Amino acid sequence: MLKIQKARHCTAAIDGVNLFYREAGRRGDPGILLLHGQPCSSFYFRHVMSPLAEVAHVVAPDLPGFGFTEASADYDYTFEAMARTIEGLTREIGMDRFFLYVHDFGAPVAYYLALARPDRVLGLIIQNGNSHHEGLGPDWEGNKAYWSEPTAENRAKLPEWLNYEGVRHTYVGDIPDRLKPGIASDGWHLDWERMSRPGLVDIQFRIFEDYGRYVARFPEISDYHRKHQPPALMLWGRHDPYFEIDEVLAYARELDRMDMHIYDGPHLLLETHHQECAALMRDFISNVWDEDRSLSVSGNDTIDAPVDASGRSAHDGAGG
Repeated sequence: MLKIQKARHCTAAIDGVNLFYREAGRRGDPGILLLHGQPCSSFYFRHVMSPLAEVAHVVAPDLPGFGFTEASADYDYTFEAMARTIEGLTREIGMDRFFLYVHDFGAPVAYYLALARPDRVLGLIIQNGNSHHEGLGPDWEGNKAYWSEPTAENRAKLPEWLNYEGVRHTYVGDIPDRLKPGIASDGWHLDWERMSRPGLVDIQFRIFEDYGRYVARFPEISDYHRKHQPPALMLWGRHDPYFEIDEVLAYARELDRMDMHIYDGPHLLLETHHQECAALMRDFISNVWDEDRSLSVSGNDTIDAPVDASGRSAHDGAGG
């Protein structure tokens, strides 16, 4: 019988950030970085950390601007800066290589890490994380207009989502009634409690503005997929109010080694299907890790290089 691995609640001081993260499993096992989306925190992964810890070193940070992480007043709330912070955490805890959980606002952070150092990425677990224009449907036109021209007029046209009802909508908005009883209200109440602190809504909007720069990197991400072909596991909730289902096929065209699972679930799939997802992730990590160890060449696993301002490493300039 497997011993339940309880998550540890930790903090790390990294470049002016007091980074809160949850950790489970043994250091030295294959790493997995669980990167949450908006408006969530590492609390989103509460149901899957213990099962994953049976086979992996599991780390789920609260990204700057979210949860219990606290950043200095001059922190640059961009996805590139968040990636540098998370990369600093991997060095702090000795996580040389890792799987990346690609989800919502965590997706830009994941891809900054992946494009900067493809050799560190063991595989991708893609859960309602967008990286193609196919996933951005008509509802994104107002956002695109604002990113192109960030005027007060275009900002006024954006929907109101940085409020309690907007946070709740991420959990239960535009989904079938049959799914709603399976989603606990704790999540959106906790998210809003953290977001409603003074100044946090403005920070959320700064992060949202940077998403436009992430969208501009979609061609680089497609090149990364085609060139490096990371093993991938797709876990997708089909009742996603933000990303179109066409996004799934966009990934499939680029990734030759992708196991795809589309569920009758919401954008926050782990709220309704965490047992199924945990089992698939556990098998995926074990299988890829076993294959990687059998094929790896000594000396290629633990080369370190910082992420520079362009998202490329100082070691080899790899940027997709």
